[in-house]
Amino acid sequence: MHVIATAGHVDHGKSTLVRALTGMEPDRWEEEHRRGLTIGLGFGWTTLANGEQVAFVDVPGHEKFVPTMLAGVGSVPAALLVVAADAGWMPQSSEHLSALDALGVRHGLLVISRADLADPEPARRQSLDIVARSGLGALSTVVVSAVTGQGLDQLRAEISQLVKALPAPDRQADVRLWVDRRFTLRGTGTVVTGTLAAGTVRVGDTLSIAATGQVGKVRGLHALGEPRDEVTATARVAVNLRGVDRADVRTGDALVAPDRWLTATSLDVAVPEADRLPGRLVLHLGSAAVPVQLRPLGKLAARLTLERPLPVRYGDRVLLRDPGRHQIAAGATVLAVDPAQFRRRGAAASRAADLTVLAAMSSGRPAAASELTLRQHGFRLAAELTRAGLPLAGEPISHWRADPARLAELVRRAPTEVSAWQAENPLSAGIAVDTLRQRLDVPDREILTELLRRAGLRVAEGVVRQEAETTLPPRVAEAVRAVRDALAASPFSAPDAPRLAELGLGNAELAAASRAGYLLRLPAGVVLLPDAPHIAARVLGGLPQPFGLSEARQALGTTRRVALPLLEFLDRLRITERLPDDRRRLREVDLDDSTIHA
Repeated sequence: MHVIATAGHVDHGKSTLVRALTGMEPDRWEEEHRRGLTIGLGFGWTTLANGEQVAFVDVPGHEKFVPTMLAGVGSVPAALLVVAADAGWMPQSSEHLSALDALGVRHGLLVISRADLADPEPARRQSLDIVARSGLGALSTVVVSAVTGQGLDQLRAEISQLVKALPAPDRQADVRLWVDRRFTLRGTGTVVTGTLAAGTVRVGDTLSIAATGQVGKVRGLHALGEPRDEVTATARVAVNLRGVDRADVRTGDALVAPDRWLTATSLDVAVPEADRLPGRLVLHLGSAAVPVQLRPLGKLAARLTLERPLPVRYGDRVLLRDPGRHQIAAGATVLAVDPAQFRRRGAAASRAADLTVLAAMSSGRPAAASELTLRQHGFRLAAELTRAGLPLAGEPISHWRADPARLAELVRRAPTEVSAWQAENPLSAGIAVDTLRQRLDVPDREILTELLRRAGLRVAEGVVRQEAETTLPPRVAEAVRAVRDALAASPFSAPDAPRLAELGLGNAELAAASRAGYLLRLPAGVVLLPDAPHIAARVLGGLPQPFGLSEARQALGTTRRVALPLLEFLDRLRITERLPDDRRRLREVDLDDSTIHA
């Protein structure tokens, strides 16, 4: 199926033309017939002589209904631009042409209608001249009269040629269906309609409302008035949703494939003469119309802040309308979705320079846009790049993609951050992993782990520490020296808690001395010299084997407070073996082996 919009100023004439082509009435409301004015979107379809099916979206022509017109043309690839022979080119025709031009519609036909009422040639010449200056260029022209039937066969033939020239839609694309109507049918539930520009929808699929994330299941599909099991782009489609009330979805919402789209509240766009545009505009995309704040970034780019989020991708063509002046302000192309905020002086100017280069590129823009996104953010999940419509760029780290320059800079900076922390906190075990991650502004531990590996830093027990020798503060070093001197004279006379407190050695100080290799800390607050296990093993080796706690205590010349944690430590080192009767025996170990340590 192909979908074509019928645009132009003539309202009742356009509807008559669609009716003549399809045999269907696009004006659905009594008020439209009474006023001779198209108010809502009208629809009709036909099968051409070559078997191609074509659906028409008849859009309003009156300036009061421009938002409705834009909702109708927002997803179509081609248009019939209809001009009445008895009226000629009208101001509203110019706005329709500007809209098609801004949205990037490059395929169409010029139809001079109502040829039974006036000479069509003046209107044809005038219209061709105006249209030729737009992106539609030199269009084929057909003169018709829906009343007499003049030119209708030629029009059908020209439409056949038009649809042959349309680019093939991507039927494997992620679904994004902009809702242009929604209603409830008794016994069926909520039904929404829209133009499916890309992708495929099947009965049983799960779709979510992009604005809210609410999920519904496709209960049924209709296209061209017939039930379908699946509908492929491009097509007019009606979707019956299970699990979604009519109040949950509105015109301008989008049904999307779950977890495949980013909903953006800010966009960077390429837009001509950005510095001359008003600050307040309305962005039109698909059937959505959202107020935006525009901030120029140079002459060729701007940042748009949206009043509500929309599912947007890189490369989307959006239309900006000035509602105050009732005119199309510009067409814009999305270059970045939810770009990083400007937090540093000069960030906006730097971004403007990058976007100006990107906007001016004629080839290679998608890869450059992806690299620019990484340069701005540093790191992005690969899935986020895909959801934003960007190719994967940068350096892969697990599920992430990294900007190579940012990665290299952080590898250089990590050791400096760790050293600075150790200098500020000499008694700490090291800088906590999450603290270092925050200091480096790294979004995920997986990335930090890779950074540390490349920087040659080690993580132990949740902290990062340089492998350099630890230097204790003078006060702590003096207290530790006093403990070591006492233990050198009596290796197992461990100082008790009051003595340690008197020396000013708390947990932090003792932990630092232990990491530095000056002291050995055992449970229950027992502090010995690092070689105490070697000395104890030699002493215990002189006892009759096996031996009990009491014999060990007496041989070591110490108390139960010290002997019990020391023996348990020797068990863990596999120097001693604990027997079922709680006695121990010395294992055969090399007591000169320097690897026996805490």
